[in-house]
Amino acid sequence: MADDLSKTKKAVALRYQEFEPAPKIVAKGEGLIADKIIALASEHNVFVHDSPELVDLLSQIDLDEYIPQTLWLVVAELLIWAKSVDASR
Repeated sequence: MADDLSKTKKAVALRYQEFEPAPKIVAKGEGLIADKIIALASEHNVFVHDSPELVDLLSQIDLDEYIPQTLWLVVAELLIWAKSVDASR
């Protein structure tokens, strides 16, 4: 049963706006909620990245909180990469 729980799909949505100090957690959830977050992102052409390790870390942060400085580099690199992918579409 513990294996079933560890395989539950999770999703975290981030928002970054100019002049804010860091990206902010704007949605997070597991199971059906994760499915809905991913579906809504896809419907609105928002980049979805599959990184279970990063999602596990980000899901520990409260809603409407900025990501901690320890995660800035990895999230910044991901946002830069996502922007370049979006620009090439």
